Amino acid sequence: MKKNFTFIASILMIFSGFAKERMIKGKVTNGETPMANVRIQVVNQGITSSSNTDGNYNIVASTGDMLFYNADGMEPLQIRVEDVTKTLNVVMFPRVEKLENVTVTRNKRNGQKELEMDYPYNPNIIKTAFGFLDKTRTSYSVRMLMAEEFLPGEYNLANVLRGRFAGVRVSSGRGFGLGNAAGSARAVFFRSNWPAVFDIDGQVFTDFPDFIDVQNIDRIAVIPSAIGTVRYGNLAKGGVVVINTKTGTMIPKDKNGLYLDRMRLRNNKYDGTALTPEKVMKNAPTYLQELKDSNSFENAKESFETHSKKYTSSPYFLLDSYQYFYEKWNQEKYADDIIEKGYGLIKNNAVLLKALAYIYESQGRYDMAHGAFREAFILRPQYRQSYLDLANSNRNLSNAKRAAVLYARYFHLVDEGLMQMDSSNFSKIINREFNNLVALEKTGMTSIEKDGEDFNNTRLKLEWNDSEAEFELQFVNPDNQYYTWKHSLKENADTIGKEKDFGFSCAEYLIDDSFSGHWRVNVKYLGNKSLTPTYLKAVVYHNYGSKSQRKEVKVFKLGTKNVNQALFHINKAASTPLN
Repeated sequence: MKKNFTFIASILMIFSGFAKERMIKGKVTNGETPMANVRIQVVNQGITSSSNTDGNYNIVASTGDMLFYNADGMEPLQIRVEDVTKTLNVVMFPRVEKLENVTVTRNKRNGQKELEMDYPYNPNIIKTAFGFLDKTRTSYSVRMLMAEEFLPGEYNLANVLRGRFAGVRVSSGRGFGLGNAAGSARAVFFRSNWPAVFDIDGQVFTDFPDFIDVQNIDRIAVIPSAIGTVRYGNLAKGGVVVINTKTGTMIPKDKNGLYLDRMRLRNNKYDGTALTPEKVMKNAPTYLQELKDSNSFENAKESFETHSKKYTSSPYFLLDSYQYFYEKWNQEKYADDIIEKGYGLIKNNAVLLKALAYIYESQGRYDMAHGAFREAFILRPQYRQSYLDLANSNRNLSNAKRAAVLYARYFHLVDEGLMQMDSSNFSKIINREFNNLVALEKTGMTSIEKDGEDFNNTRLKLEWNDSEAEFELQFVNPDNQYYTWKHSLKENADTIGKEKDFGFSCAEYLIDDSFSGHWRVNVKYLGNKSLTPTYLKAVVYHNYGSKSQRKEVKVFKLGTKNVNQALFHINKAASTPLN
């Protein structure tokens, strides 16, 4: 196994040092009209460009480079260049200026209530002595650390703080009191020589809280700036360390002991206007509409052969045609021949390989999917998603031990610093997947230690093949109330930035016992900065974590933009596809 780890590490180092320089082209708009004179630069490379009167631009960049878009009066954007990046059509949005001496009070109560409801699920929220704070909404720096990010050697608070926050210094000694002699007490310093104070579950302490049990900490926030600590007064001129404990931060729960569902707390009734697959099909490419109108396999073949002359260079034509002939006419050999003859359009593109793998998975062709995932892994060994995809693919083939080895390789690379430690949601997802494998399969490995109980219910995992994809997922509960997760640069740039930095494109949604009946999942596709579709894979796990666990795999091609589309239904027994 050590040889395997060394091999993977070698691949990572080779790929991290390899960057293919190429021309990136695109168009910049404000969502409606082209934008001229937008400044585009490759960060730290000294390469710059600008958009012309039509909004068009081109710039030379390499895989891994960061492109920075800046224009007067607009919010700046940063986009990382990937191995497949050729076109980046960018939409910029007006900068929202913070006005001095203007107080907005109308939504303050609702804002605090929503933050309180989001707290258990949002790692960007911290509870202070003055209310809940979302670090993504502040104008000053707030750095946070979640309990699951603590390292094994961090057995006390001093060790947790020491070295985990840039610019934070922890002095030696025990405790801290304002009356203590200088240098005789433990203290934390951010700036100058003034020690920070501690806001623990809403109570402010000037002494270092040696009494804190690290295992009881839920999350920590560091607020070093004077602007961020002004409400604490002169006492906090050295900064504030905010600590929320598991026992001291009480979040409202329902009668079943479950966190209250935000869907129940707002006037957000679903209006039933999501487009059906039949209506979406009216916007599909002409070749696909004509294929679906064919009344026989022979007629479909004629239509395909006619259109293949025009779309010979389109990988999406190949994917659509393969899926159509395999699923509509059960013509496995004919469908496979389509992929085999056009495989040259797909084999060197991880985004297309993943799309093909998704389709194979949805058809239960796990051996074919495994080959595509393996090719994508070879192209992207530095992507976290590659490990998750290939491990799950092995599990689909009943190769539980091989799947476990892939997880072990991933955790080893993170432990050795060959992959940056991930503080995003991906850690929770891959840890959950690994623990589930260990619990249900014979692998000879032990699960990862974690806080809280295992989740045993309905789990929805979503994956998308293109990291540039932007969309809004709408979850409608059995009471016909909805919650929308916005995966876009406009609404959630930090999340998308982390996904690209760490190399993953997945999310999960856990459905507990607080509702029974049908759930709806809809999507509004916003595009992927190029004129190509995105493939979304939905894996619905029933009785997740139990011996009766089972799953359904659905794949959806997203091409029609800016309309809410119905995807599928979920209930406790099964999911009902709408296509």
